[in-house]
Amino acid sequence: MKLLVIGAGGREHALAWRLSRDSCPSKVFVASGNAGTAADPGLVNLPLANPNALANFAEREKVRFTVVGPESFLADGIVDIFRARGQRIFGPTRDAARLETSKDFAKRFMLRHNIPTAFSETFTDAMLAHDYVDAKPGPFVIKADGLASGKGVVVTSTHNAAHCAIDDMLIRGKLGAAGSRVLIEDFLEGEEASFIVMVDGKNILPLASSQDHKRIFDGDRGPNTGGMGAYSPAPVVTPEVHGKVMREIICPAIRGLVAEGMPYVGFLYAGLMIGDDGSVRTVEFNCRMGDPEAQPILMRLKSNLPTLIELALEGKLDQADVEWDHRTALGVVIAASGYPETPRKGDVITGIPEETEEVKVFHAGTTMRGDETVTSGGRVLCVTALGENIHHARENAYATVDKIRFDGMQFRKDIGNRAANSNDPSIDESEKGVLKRPL
Repeated sequence: MKLLVIGAGGREHALAWRLSRDSCPSKVFVASGNAGTAADPGLVNLPLANPNALANFAEREKVRFTVVGPESFLADGIVDIFRARGQRIFGPTRDAARLETSKDFAKRFMLRHNIPTAFSETFTDAMLAHDYVDAKPGPFVIKADGLASGKGVVVTSTHNAAHCAIDDMLIRGKLGAAGSRVLIEDFLEGEEASFIVMVDGKNILPLASSQDHKRIFDGDRGPNTGGMGAYSPAPVVTPEVHGKVMREIICPAIRGLVAEGMPYVGFLYAGLMIGDDGSVRTVEFNCRMGDPEAQPILMRLKSNLPTLIELALEGKLDQADVEWDHRTALGVVIAASGYPETPRKGDVITGIPEETEEVKVFHAGTTMRGDETVTSGGRVLCVTALGENIHHARENAYATVDKIRFDGMQFRKDIGNRAANSNDPSIDESEKGVLKRPL
């Protein structure tokens, strides 16, 4: 059996790693992969990026199924191309993926289907956007409409910073076409969490809960990034919150997509804001597994991932029985010097330890230069560890981070602090044995 994972980041390394260990395929190809996937004996890097070339490859090699990692390939319609050729691929069509590729589309979709979210207005004219900001007290959330690699959201409490963000996107074109339209959204109070599900067009399989850390610096300071670390489970996603998210956000979204002629197949990610009163609202939708959430979630998955994807492709997710490791998993992202604005490339990485039962270092922005592993992107590695609770997982992860070296490396030292300081009794769920329900 041959499988194909499309992408080159940490999420794709984790997906390919899990797929290769959960089955006995002859090969798991990763297009285009990174230094970590190149070094894994169960994986084969594939130097292809063109959707048509990938479809040709899948057909020629009789690939059983393909999994799409990055949003950019979904925006290019790779799922439509594969399906037109009769190739099995796990991911949403270009139309359905607009839930992520256009913030304006997603906002209007949520309003049509009564999915709770923040109020916003959309602008292409900078002057009108400035007038709107001047008429409001703040704080402000300025969002680029299109894909911006995790850098298209600016959260600020000051009018001056909001005006600068508007000018950066609409006048200076800092984000290119992605920022040619902006949303100005009401600021939501609460605690963020990630809620990821698998969908087969009608049936929904929730995965384990997780929580991401978006800001670059400790204490949630500095600019937003693609994610500086994550852990699973997330204590803030109590059973009550879980049920509310399914009823008010996930199920209405999947029903709405069917009603609008865009049945959804693939991973769906809802970024949540959970209020102190237990209310849940949608910050955003992503049409893929989160990164770095995928790494802790897939470390905890005990069920067979190829089987789950096969069931999804056959429209039979209602037959799935998913099991989770009782332990907590926590991932710490190590980023390059200058990230997120101007990440430096070419720094030599040393000290990456061998994989153990408790710790795995997933590669993202890495490549090989001769015999050396060097940085090639903003987020370089995600050190992911299991532990009997959040405290043990953090100890295992940071003990491994301390072994790794490259010039200018930066990472947060407080990943998981919120969960570690939580008095929520649901955190103890991670110590009660194997779970057959998602957390």
